[in-house]
Amino acid sequence: MEGATFLWMIRHAPVAGVAGTIHADSAPADLGDRARLEALRQRLPHDAASYASPARRTVETAHALGLAPELMAEFSEQDFGDWTGRRHDDLASSGGEAYAQFWRDPARGRPPGGESFEDQIARVRLGLARIGPGSATLVVHSGTIRAALCIALDLTPEGALRFVIDPLSLTRIDRLATGWRVASVNQRIS
Repeated sequence: MEGATFLWMIRHAPVAGVAGTIHADSAPADLGDRARLEALRQRLPHDAASYASPARRTVETAHALGLAPELMAEFSEQDFGDWTGRRHDDLASSGGEAYAQFWRDPARGRPPGGESFEDQIARVRLGLARIGPGSATLVVHSGTIRAALCIALDLTPEGALRFVIDPLSLTRIDRLATGWRVASVNQRIS
C-alpha cells in the first residue's frame, strides 16, 4: 500500500440508555448535543472515506456528523457475550468467579460467549489494513480506538486499556511509510 493514511477516529455519542450497562449493538445514540456534533463535524476532513462499526449508536453518530459510512464489522466493540445487556454492578454482585476473573486480566479475559480485548485488537488490525491511502473518518467505539492505539504505538494490550476515550472525542493517527504517528488522543471538540 503506497501513500500515507490519515485516520480521524471519533467515538460515538453517548448511549441513550442506562449508565453502567454493557450495551448491545442495537442501543441508540443520544444525539442531543447538537453544538458539539457540529463543532466536531467542522473539524473533519472533506471528501474523506468514511467507515463505522455496524452498531446503531455509531451509525447514528456518523449520520449526525453528515457522514455516509461503509460499515465494517472489524471495528465493532469488544463482544461481551452473555454479559451484553447487563449492568456492571449486577454482574459484580452476581456474576460469580467468571466476572471477577475477567477483571484480573481484562486484556486477555473472555466473557462467557464473548471475546478478549486481544481478539478485538486482531480484528481492528484487519480493518485498518483494508483502509487505503488518504484521509478516512472512523466512527467507532472506545475499545476500537484503544485497539488502534495499541497497534500504532506497539503497546501491550494492558497498556492500551489505560487510555480514556470519551464520547464524541477525536483521536488522530496516521499510517506513514515509516510507521505510525499519533497526532492526538481523546480530543474533546466544543
